[in-house]
Amino acid sequence: MFLPTIPTPDEMIDKAFRRAKKAAMKVRSSKIRGQDKSKRIEEARVQTACQVIRETYENILKNTPRVDEMPEFYQDYIDVVVGVDQLKKSLGALKWASDLLEKLQGQYTSRIRRSPPEKASKIRGEAFGRIASVINRIGDELEFLNFAKLQLRNMPTVDTEATTAVIAGFPNVGKSTILRRITSAEPEVANYPFTTKGIQIGHLERHWKKYQIIDTPGLLDRPVMDMNEIELQAMVALENLADLIFFIFDPSMTAGYALKNQVNLYHEVKNLFKGIPVFPVFNKTDLLEDEENVKYIQKHINMREEPLLVAASEGSGVSKIIEILEEFDDSKKDHGRTDV
Repeated sequence: MFLPTIPTPDEMIDKAFRRAKKAAMKVRSSKIRGQDKSKRIEEARVQTACQVIRETYENILKNTPRVDEMPEFYQDYIDVVVGVDQLKKSLGALKWASDLLEKLQGQYTSRIRRSPPEKASKIRGEAFGRIASVINRIGDELEFLNFAKLQLRNMPTVDTEATTAVIAGFPNVGKSTILRRITSAEPEVANYPFTTKGIQIGHLERHWKKYQIIDTPGLLDRPVMDMNEIELQAMVALENLADLIFFIFDPSMTAGYALKNQVNLYHEVKNLFKGIPVFPVFNKTDLLEDEENVKYIQKHINMREEPLLVAASEGSGVSKIIEILEEFDDSKKDHGRTDV
């Protein structure tokens, strides 16, 4: 969970004033005597109300990770999903309110102490009005923080130390099925586009080495500026996490995407992520009716080696993907990255 619970203005005011009432009852039942008792009661109400709100907001700030100190993947992910600048602005509003309430607490408790006993209640009422005004003033920011909490509740947890392969390609070409075959992850798999609504992560351990496989939401063949939020999440994963990319082709075209468009997207991924090796994988070969489709793709991506043919729904060829991952990991440690 990225953000703790964020109370609404009404919830915060209600909690603060209820606690203030209890504090007043405690003073009222104490052994304090004389006219000063009424002043002590009102002072306790103001002090408690301010402290309850300040403690709540300060705990939220304390328990919310600092975005600037997070790995770049998380920073970009948050920016895509809710916007980093707006998040910082809204968190800053909590700090502003807490600081202002500290001043109001000092001002009004001091006024109550210096006032005649009969005016203490009126000053406390004025203080409560100011307190409520401060909380309501940041109502939009509190609403945004609740929105951000909801949107980020399923923010993926990634292992920044593991060798990471990202699976990319058009929607419905079998990326989730491949992930499920390679790892223990169980992403939703269905026969319609954009089944993957967010980044899915699976883990694999081979010969005491840890690997992380990330299934991205389907990418469409269009400029980054025109991509929707789901596609941008995929781009964030590719840019920040990928040690290598498995680009999934569907030569059967049963996913509904022309070979030319698949080839264009492959080249766009390679151009956007220079320095990250991209391995072509030909999936759905069990549905392939024309082998010339594979040759067409090979020709247009300048592929000279033997194609990696996979039927993920049947488990065929998936072990070869794991072999490539292990070979890449060994090569990376010995020689650094080399493109394919």
